[in-house]
Amino acid sequence: MPSTPASKSTPSKVAMSPIASEEEREQALRDYKVTIEYKHLKQHAPSGVYLVPSLHDLRHFYGVIFVRRGPFTNGIFKFQIRLPQKYNDVNQWPQIVFDSYVFNPHVHPTTGELDVKSAYPRWDPHRHYLVTVLTFLKKIFYLKSFGDDAAANPEAKALSKDDAELYRKKVESCVRESQKSVFVNDPGCTARFTEEELSHQVLRDLLKRQLKDSTQVNKQVVLNMIDKASKVN
Repeated sequence: MPSTPASKSTPSKVAMSPIASEEEREQALRDYKVTIEYKHLKQHAPSGVYLVPSLHDLRHFYGVIFVRRGPFTNGIFKFQIRLPQKYNDVNQWPQIVFDSYVFNPHVHPTTGELDVKSAYPRWDPHRHYLVTVLTFLKKIFYLKSFGDDAAANPEAKALSKDDAELYRKKVESCVRESQKSVFVNDPGCTARFTEEELSHQVLRDLLKRQLKDSTQVNKQVVLNMIDKASKVN
């Protein structure tokens, strides 16, 4: 399962050249704030929502949400977040695009983009953060009714009001599709899913047998078990 790893160490301040321009200093501060926000997610991310940073871009994240109840129950929806270069300035909204098809009034049916601006017409970096927009992302899967701001998919909104049965069927269809495509990983994706292999079963059995006493658990013990499991053909 994807996790939300945090950096082992976070610099206490932003290191900058004494001859750096004002623009460079401002950008370095924006970059630093992004790392702080991501570290904050380890303790405060909405339950069922996981975010993993891209390997090559500080402002690009891969995520997944596991929906546990409501009309989208058992859906596994993948998404990407891209932050603008001047993120942490006013009206610099994050962009969230679902890789999985989502039939929802808040999600554009063609592009898969979540309509963040409808929820936050004015993005205020002193009030709005990554955790804020992830909370909104989770919320759309649990709503039972939709207001005027839900305008990204007019068909979904109309059906949710006028034909609840057809809306439910379309939602269930996109849930099934999300489950079928869970092992399809885009190139470069860091929130990857793989089908269970024999080594996974062996590792699970080793953990059950040898880690009955939680006080005996340490990093080296777990690493040794992983090494044993990885050698199983």
